[in-house]
Amino acid sequence: MHPPENAVVLCVDEKSQIQALERTQPMLPMGLGYVEGVTHDYRRHGTTTLFAALDTAKGKVITQCRQRHRHQEYLDFLKEIEKNVPETLDMHIIVDNYATHKHPRVKRWLAARPRFHVHFTPTYASWLNQVEIWFNRITQRAIRRGTFRSVKELIEKIDQYAETSNDHAQPFVWTATADSIFSKIQRLCERISGTAH
Repeated sequence: MHPPENAVVLCVDEKSQIQALERTQPMLPMGLGYVEGVTHDYRRHGTTTLFAALDTAKGKVITQCRQRHRHQEYLDFLKEIEKNVPETLDMHIIVDNYATHKHPRVKRWLAARPRFHVHFTPTYASWLNQVEIWFNRITQRAIRRGTFRSVKELIEKIDQYAETSNDHAQPFVWTATADSIFSKIQRLCERISGTAH
């Protein structure tokens, strides 16, 4: 919420197994009385993993598509982040508890770079990581209804969306207050504890 001076806060994660799907029929547009028509069958042309780092202050993203999402690819992405952030800035990166983020080689690499400060979201709370909002947007606006004849085409669409997103970047703003979130959790807990289970 309040990063130190000369620092940037980056929400980092990966969206794995994004499929390059080619619909067997063209999409039918929405019309009066019926919704957009999408065929249920498609051809699969492979997958990609999207790594992204969202700058919480500016809303800009650093992205990279890779074939897999092992610790090696994560390390490569950390190196990409390092290249893209000015050397004068420390980096506070927020990540979830995925094993790849805690791999011994990743830990050694980070330990040798004191300007990286890693903050893990609590288990089952990756929704706190703002890059998840950006992943939802790219899914809804560029991937889900798309048709792609190859992984290359899919990656081109992802890169195009990221570039456009950065051209019009704005930071995400929390609209719920901490009190409203805690009230909601309290109501949920009361409902759960009041059940006959």
